[in-house]
Amino acid sequence: GERVGKDSGRISTYGTFDELNSILGIALTFCHNQRVGEILASIQNTLFTAGSDLATTSRKGTYRIQETDWKDLESSIDELDLELGNLKDFILPGGSQGAAFLHLARTTCRRAERLLVNLKKNEEEVSADLLVYMNRLSDLLFVLGRYENLKAGGREEIWKRID
Repeated sequence: GERVGKDSGRISTYGTFDELNSILGIALTFCHNQRVGEILASIQNTLFTAGSDLATTSRKGTYRIQETDWKDLESSIDELDLELGNLKDFILPGGSQGAAFLHLARTTCRRAERLLVNLKKNEEEVSADLLVYMNRLSDLLFVLGRYENLKAGGREEIWKRID
């Protein structure tokens, strides 16, 4: 809708959404669990839509990510958590290849979320539902990493404090 510099916050934000989507594509090639694949395919489509909304300033006020989208993420978290059990320690990112890429996606998602918050702070319009979606997505990616390790036989490495 309008021309902006390559260094604008909006370009950085939807560029990071694209980066996250690409990392999820890599994770998908290494994740062999069908449920993980279904969830990742859905996330990739939603992220593409969100990036499109961010890139099109003429869409102001008509964002397509809604409460139902982030509620779906919460449902997936609850579903997968039933098989995982409680986490009592911090774990290091890694394990199976799929899980390692899901942890990388989680950290990229957190960066995308911070960029969205920064856009909002700079008085640009940002969908409240998209902010919640990205927050819940990073949590789901953590759970998916753990779930993929469980299903692929990857080992969760417990963080050991170094004094």
